[in-house]
Amino acid sequence: MAPKNKEAKRNTVEESFYASPLYDFLYPFRPAGSQWLTEYVIVLFALIIGCAVGHGSYSGQFSPPMFGDFEAQRHWMEITQHLAPSQWYWFDLEYWGLDYPPLTAYHSYVLGKIGSFIKPEWFELNESRGIETPDLKTFMRFTVLLSEGLFYIPAVVYFTKWLGKHRQKSPIGQFISAAAILFQPSLMLIDHGHFQYNCVMLGLTVYAINSLFEEFYAVAAICFVLSICFKQMALYYAPIFFAYLLSKSLFSPRFNFPRLFAIAVATVLSFAAMYAPLYIFGGGLANVIQSVHRIFPFARGIFEDKVANFWCVTNVFFKYKNIFPQEQLQLYSLIATMLGFLPAVIVIFLYPKKHIICYALATCSMSFYLFSFQVHEKTILVPLLPITLLYTSSNWDVLSMANWINNVGLFTLYPLLKKDGLTLQYFVCFTLSNWLLGNFSFVTPKFLPKFLTPGPSVSSVDINYRRRSFLPSNVIWKIIIVSSYTAMGVLHVVDFVMGPPVSYPDLWVLLNCALGFGCFTLFWLWSYYMLFTMPRKTLQQL
Repeated sequence: MAPKNKEAKRNTVEESFYASPLYDFLYPFRPAGSQWLTEYVIVLFALIIGCAVGHGSYSGQFSPPMFGDFEAQRHWMEITQHLAPSQWYWFDLEYWGLDYPPLTAYHSYVLGKIGSFIKPEWFELNESRGIETPDLKTFMRFTVLLSEGLFYIPAVVYFTKWLGKHRQKSPIGQFISAAAILFQPSLMLIDHGHFQYNCVMLGLTVYAINSLFEEFYAVAAICFVLSICFKQMALYYAPIFFAYLLSKSLFSPRFNFPRLFAIAVATVLSFAAMYAPLYIFGGGLANVIQSVHRIFPFARGIFEDKVANFWCVTNVFFKYKNIFPQEQLQLYSLIATMLGFLPAVIVIFLYPKKHIICYALATCSMSFYLFSFQVHEKTILVPLLPITLLYTSSNWDVLSMANWINNVGLFTLYPLLKKDGLTLQYFVCFTLSNWLLGNFSFVTPKFLPKFLTPGPSVSSVDINYRRRSFLPSNVIWKIIIVSSYTAMGVLHVVDFVMGPPVSYPDLWVLLNCALGFGCFTLFWLWSYYMLFTMPRKTLQQL
């Protein structure tokens, strides 16, 4: 049955995830007097989910002598407390040597100071290695929640508000989009489960995008430099930011030297401010060079762990490390990556429009993930950020594609999460996120009691419309997506009921990578199609 009133018709066009449980839960806050509560509800819910995930294990728990990422982050808090900046990038490199840019070190310093004030034993130099007490785990988990609350959540909420306002989306629709982005399971499981602070880098990137929207170009440059200086993986976005800012300085509508000068000065000063402590406090230029050397670990090879990108998947047939010297592989990787993102850079340079920024960032960062040197499985979070930001779209085909690739991205993280003992969290978050966004609405019975869904529930919406929230309208894409979901399910069942063959111990992981690589490549091509066809459209049409 079609929507019965004008409001329902308007919502089917303007609201993201209409006829989903997420829409139903937030529907009671539509009255103007209640809308101020919505922001607090979704933020609190996101933090509660993070806390729930954090009750599980973490990377390297009870796994001496090196443990895992949890110990790495704790160890960086330890060394930044007790050593001068001149020693941060030189100290005991065999045991979790600091290999992230300076802002990560400063972030570790601040959190370590707070932790040392609470309990100095957590960060005693050399004496605290491998410490795994429950109170330390609670503190470390809290620092992720704090970082997310300061950097990521406000940026996402502002992003959805800005786009909602300019797309004339209702306030409740803006918060629904924000909730969908904040509940992304991959980031939840890696930061709050596996244990990292990706939310800081990604939040700073969203702040940079927000600044582009507001046309504060020097501020955008500062925010993006800070993102790079927290984690070098933010460089996956760099070609797009560079092309956009350069185009806005040269041709918008004419050459604007003050703008170009302001952007250049802001960029240089931001980098200088980040590296100044490493240079000034005893290390000099050698310390800065060492930090850069640590940030780009080319000695590790073309890839380290199993990852769903071109080099790892095709390495099954061509043993690259045995065929080519490392310098040659670096060159091939550079060429492939540049060819992958160059069309996106050209489009954003020629058409520096706000509504294509996320598509350009998605295609560029996915090019890096698929073809660049030394990619980790967790790096999928970088292309997933602009893809997830597409949840602000009112185009159901776009929502379906973005949700599909988010599911695939989470699927490729399964071997890592399983290794961390987070299998339960993986399946719960996978199911919860898909249910909230309406991916199970195609099986919702018509007779579902109305009191269980206080809004225009999926049980009262035409079945053809409900199917649209599960799959895109194109038949070919429907077949691709259903086939990929089926393959994912089969691999999970096989992984549960039997181990891999003795002669091929990594078979299930390689099949996971191969499926993920195929899906990522198809989505990458689709995002390029969208990027090429969108410059002629307006923000309100998307």
